Amino acid sequence: MIKLLLIIGTGSFFGGISRFLASRYIQNTVVSSFPFGTFIVNIIGCFLIGLFFGLSDRGNGMNAEWRMFLTVGFCGGFTTFSAFSNENLSLLRDGNIFYFALYASLSVFVCLIATYLGNVTTKIF
Repeated sequence: MIKLLLIIGTGSFFGGISRFLASRYIQNTVVSSFPFGTFIVNIIGCFLIGLFFGLSDRGNGMNAEWRMFLTVGFCGGFTTFSAFSNENLSLLRDGNIFYFALYASLSVFVCLIATYLGNVTTKIF
């Protein structure tokens, strides 16, 4: 278990650094108040997690440790939005339309409220 945690942690380390550098570069390149850096990083992360899970499903030689490093670790550190998108895609593939709609809508709505409440909390204390 410790080995797996170290593998995931290492992937997350590289993913987080990559997110910071890519987002900052994009945001500094595009002059806009729209958060293009985060937006594009989220899209890239979603593409990558789809690619990595697709490759591992094909059985082309990616072992479980590499899959965990790349998906949970790197993509998780790069953007948690990729995991969210992959889970929604899995629900759709399995025909769970109700759970897909519930998960997607509640996640966006509740997370926006939680972000707002967290921000408001910083102003209270």
